[in-house]
Amino acid sequence: MRQWTVDAFASGPFRGNPACVVEPFDAWPETAWMQSLAAENNQAETAFLLKTADPGRFGLRWMTPTLEVDLCGHATLASSHILFAELGADVAKLTFDTRSGPLTVARDGERYDMDFPARTFHRIDPVAGLTEAIGVEPVETWAAMYLVVVLENEAAVRNLKPDLAKIIPLNAGAGCERGSLLVTALADPGSEFDIVSRYFAPGSGIPEDPATGSAHCILGPLFAEKLGRNTLKCHQAYPGRGGDVDVEVKGDRVALRGKAVTVVESRLRL
Repeated sequence: MRQWTVDAFASGPFRGNPACVVEPFDAWPETAWMQSLAAENNQAETAFLLKTADPGRFGLRWMTPTLEVDLCGHATLASSHILFAELGADVAKLTFDTRSGPLTVARDGERYDMDFPARTFHRIDPVAGLTEAIGVEPVETWAAMYLVVVLENEAAVRNLKPDLAKIIPLNAGAGCERGSLLVTALADPGSEFDIVSRYFAPGSGIPEDPATGSAHCILGPLFAEKLGRNTLKCHQAYPGRGGDVDVEVKGDRVALRGKAVTVVESRLRL
């Protein structure tokens, strides 16, 4: 059985966010086995694919080293890259059946175009312990799938050194993942990007994620509303790597566009 490591939302190798993708199964393995492999891989996510009678349709599940998640953009992009670039999928569009409903991915030149659900959000007062956790005063605080904090400027996002242990108990209420914090700001004037962000998820076993597709299902609608336009160029400013995501808001859906590159092909002796 083969497995690949793919850098997703990456301009080249060793950029973006690495994800492991396992060769598609004929039937789902035991969940505990998949979780053990994800822990062994120790990447933010390992993607597991299930074959169907339709060559363009697959089941898709995502596991962090500690738990299964409902939505993962970069591992979906990585899965699409493997199916198209490594396994030769001869279809115009891939459809993935997931916990978040059907997700579709098509080729867009050198990029992949992913159709994801937009995430709802609402403004809230800063939650207890937030300022102590991040070390700066937030400009705005929002509750969505993740707790979202808007900072004053790009430098504040890039220079942030949060206390991860203090992020774990943070909770913005129902529907918000405990211990998950998305920090963002407008990019500097003259930048090629519109917004910058970073994402910390110690509550899910991920200290900091290099490039997070699901986060842009929140950031896209939030900043489209702020800037008065539906297309955004986004940069996730993980130190030393960085990931690039182009976002287009389409009502209750979000198009996420980015590149991917295979960096490792391996064989599981299991």
